[in-house]
Amino acid sequence: MSVILKGADVVKEMNEAMMAELALRTADGLAVPKLAIVRVGERPDDLAYERGAVKRFANIGLRTELYAFAAEISQEDFLAAFRQINADPDVHGILVFRPLAPQIDDRLVIEAIDPAKDVDGISPVNMAKIFAGDDSGFAPCTAAAVVAILDHAGISLKGKRVAVVGRSLVVGKPLSMLLLARDATVTLCHSKTLDLPAVCREADILVACVGKAKMLGVEYVRPGAVVIDVGINVDEEGNLWGDVDFTAVEGIAGAVTPVPGGVGTVTTSILARQLMKAAAKGR
Repeated sequence: MSVILKGADVVKEMNEAMMAELALRTADGLAVPKLAIVRVGERPDDLAYERGAVKRFANIGLRTELYAFAAEISQEDFLAAFRQINADPDVHGILVFRPLAPQIDDRLVIEAIDPAKDVDGISPVNMAKIFAGDDSGFAPCTAAAVVAILDHAGISLKGKRVAVVGRSLVVGKPLSMLLLARDATVTLCHSKTLDLPAVCREADILVACVGKAKMLGVEYVRPGAVVIDVGINVDEEGNLWGDVDFTAVEGIAGAVTPVPGGVGTVTTSILARQLMKAAAKGR
């Protein structure tokens, strides 16, 4: 049987470390780190993530403040309010739910956010740092969550062959850079990759972040390989599925993450850890 790499185990270890670090920070008289959550409108998926983040941060002892704007707010008014949040010295990190409303150009917000407070890793400065191998920046949280799961499981990346299926700027591309920084040999795959199953079967570690439910079955997995499923797909009945056919590959893979309960569980704790990092830099 495959080892099931549960996100809850990683979260527990991370949260304990952050609470210990926070205790030292407050003992030194420093402010408790605060995350500004910026939301336009009330999309159900944004609200769900927001509730989870607020609860997770409260459990650790971190502060959050919600900045909720009406869906019809003008771009000019939103950017003016965003600049104030950006400049607030009491705000150590900012999470912006995207996509924003249709009348607001996401690119303007991505370019405006202070890279030192960009704990979700969306700014061009932080993205450039990831591609340059500069760990002073912030990686997108989902990409960093994949590495955290592998680290927690004690899975070495040095010299390993890794296939990443999906080339988005949110996961695939930055994750490839994070893996390269750990001396992995990375193949970044996509929809145009010839004989994709054969390429994936060469991998010691397979990461699925393509956004298509159950796309990767047994023909993609070498026996004993580690399979990390980043996919979050909801069917018409409201069921949640990953990009990997979990039932098919369990027992073939050496280790595999479940959906739900895998990578997504860790993402919010990565956000908290990056907030702690931002606060430590700003003191």
